[in-house]
Amino acid sequence: MFDLSWHNDALRELDKLDNFIAKIIAKKVEELREDPFSKDIKKLVGRNEYRFRIGNYRVIFEIRGNLIWIKKVGHHKNIYDF
Repeated sequence: MFDLSWHNDALRELDKLDNFIAKIIAKKVEELREDPFSKDIKKLVGRNEYRFRIGNYRVIFEIRGNLIWIKKVGHHKNIYDF
């Protein structure tokens, strides 16, 4: 099982979302702890990050050893604007 850590920016973005959507995202992210490659996960091209698709929302994260580090949460239209 993997450990899970949220970046402060990701938590702020999650807080801005509708409460219903935020709860769904938090639950789905928690499920990543069992196997972070079992869901709709894709590696981002040219980066050491992955994206997790949850409906119209995306979660950007890194895997560092036994730690899943959630870096960014947002709507698919603007999640990739770095």
